Amino acid sequence: MTSTTRRRMRSTAVTLGVTAVMAAGLTGCATSADYAAVCVNPDTDERVDDSQCDDRNDYDGVSSGFFWYYLAASRGVPALGSVVSGGTFNSSGLSGSVQRGGLPKTGGSSVKSATSKGGFGGSSRGFSS
Repeated sequence: MTSTTRRRMRSTAVTLGVTAVMAAGLTGCATSADYAAVCVNPDTDERVDDSQCDDRNDYDGVSSGFFWYYLAASRGVPALGSVVSGGTFNSSGLSGSVQRGGLPKTGGSSVKSATSKGGFGGSSRGFSS
């Protein structure tokens, strides 16, 4: 008489599926930023492409180049080429998290509804203070 041994195998497809659902849920739970930073030409107060800014210090009124301009999360994001207002070039007085760049170039969307937070394969250049 031969005995047949049954092997019980866990499906990797099920395991991967559960992992993907959990990862999507965790990404969706990320807290929204308190502030948005868009790149601005301080001479004209116009928003320029985020690639023009780097993570150097705040605009001091003397330096040249483009600098991050910080807006409250509840404000709409200005489109590229639009004049910014209602924010600040100085991040030292901000408390909370900042999403630096990655916001819609066409503007109009608020920070809280923007979906440019990090995650799997994503990137975020934000910081918390």
